[in-house]
Amino acid sequence: MLKSAIVTSSGTVASEGNPAASKTSTSLGSIGLVFLCTLSGAAAQILMKHGANHITGAGLIGILTNLPLLSGYCVYGVNTLLMVLALRRGHLSVLYPIIALTFVWVTILSPRFFPQDHLNPFKIAGVALIVSGVSLIGLGSRE
Repeated sequence: MLKSAIVTSSGTVASEGNPAASKTSTSLGSIGLVFLCTLSGAAAQILMKHGANHITGAGLIGILTNLPLLSGYCVYGVNTLLMVLALRRGHLSVLYPIIALTFVWVTILSPRFFPQDHLNPFKIAGVALIVSGVSLIGLGSRE
C-alpha cells in the first residue's frame, strides 16, 4: 500500500497514519504533483507557441484546426485538474510559488524548440532569481 508523507509546519516529515501529520501541513505528494504541473505547463506553452507560429486558416477555423495549439490547450486542462488535486492536500502559499518554475522550464527549453529564442545572461539571471525565490518561499513555510 502506498502511503504519502506529509511535511508539517515545523518541517518534519510524517506519514498519514502518524498523528504528527496534521491539517497544517503540505503533503510531499502535492509538492511533487505541482512540480509535475510545472513541466506540463511548460509543455503546454511550447505547444501553444508552436501552434501559434503555424496557424494556417483565418480566424476561429485556423485555431480550431491547429493540432499543436489544441494539444497545448488540452495539456493546460489536464494541468489544471492536477493542480486541483495537489491543492487539496497542501497550502496555497507553499504550492503556488512552485508554479513559477514553469518560467524556468520554458526559458531553458524554448531555444531548443525555437532557434530564434536565445538564452542570454539576463535570462539566466532571471532563472536564478526565480529558483532562489521559490526556494526562499519553501524555507519560509517551515516555521
